[in-house]
Amino acid sequence: MIKVAILTVSDSCSKGQREDASGQTIRNMLSADKFEICGYKVVADEHQSISEELTNFVDVVNADIVLTTGGTGLGPRDVTPEATAAVCQKMVPGLAETMRLEGLKKSRNAVLSRAVAGIREN
Repeated sequence: MIKVAILTVSDSCSKGQREDASGQTIRNMLSADKFEICGYKVVADEHQSISEELTNFVDVVNADIVLTTGGTGLGPRDVTPEATAAVCQKMVPGLAETMRLEGLKKSRNAVLSRAVAGIREN
């Protein structure tokens, strides 16, 4: 069983002003016979909060995979890629490229995503 943690990055969701639809969608997409949800959290678009929670999920919770949603756009508070890169030892650009290619099947705006992927050796 693969242990997965989900981290939603959103100012409005973290303040309770909006429901976390994307995090719940990710949760619903993961089949219970293959994946164990070992963590779920919503944080604001703040570099330190994102980095700390990513580190916690990997180093303390022992998640095999951490899936993030939000904060990858071009806005001034969109810092998820930078916070993710700060806690990864090696980046895996092919995964992010594949995610963008899949996203393009649904929206031309997917090309504007700055999503990144990497590994943290714990």
